[in-house]
Amino acid sequence: MKSLKPEFASLLTTLEPPELGPGPRTGVRAEKEMERDVEAALASSDVSDPNRNLALGLVLLWHDHLDAAHTIAQANESRDGSYLHAIMHRREPDYSNAKYWFRRVGQHPCYTDLANQAVKLLAPQDPELLKQLAPNAQWDAFAFVDACETASRKQGADRVLRQIQALELKTLLSYLAGCSES
Repeated sequence: MKSLKPEFASLLTTLEPPELGPGPRTGVRAEKEMERDVEAALASSDVSDPNRNLALGLVLLWHDHLDAAHTIAQANESRDGSYLHAIMHRREPDYSNAKYWFRRVGQHPCYTDLANQAVKLLAPQDPELLKQLAPNAQWDAFAFVDACETASRKQGADRVLRQIQALELKTLLSYLAGCSES
């Protein structure tokens, strides 16, 4: 798995991981502040312009700025832009639209790391959920959308799913920022 550099990890520092839904939650930072902080984190990196914008969109999504994240994702038709777009719609929640965007993603390079992290998290505490989300240690983004939709109908059923979503966002940010292997 790739680890986030401290300057990127600090962008995702909040009291709680993002809600499965749109939020807002306490402890998130303002959009303008996040734009400034993302630019500062990227200042000394060689991240491409499209990935810089997607990294900003991801950080904004983490901090519950769904409209701003959507604008950025919508402007990028790459697989990475579609991935951010899919996550945003899953949180909105617009589950069928999220699945549309996940179909456009196809097999994303982040899925291997995400499946490995899901195995570590879920094997000891929820092997049934693990079978659903990562059958044969392969990440199933559609099953995760379904799990989020099911959890939205159950009070307090989303704690572990929020942890997985946080892993997903961190993994994607690490990928976009080109962080080195740990």
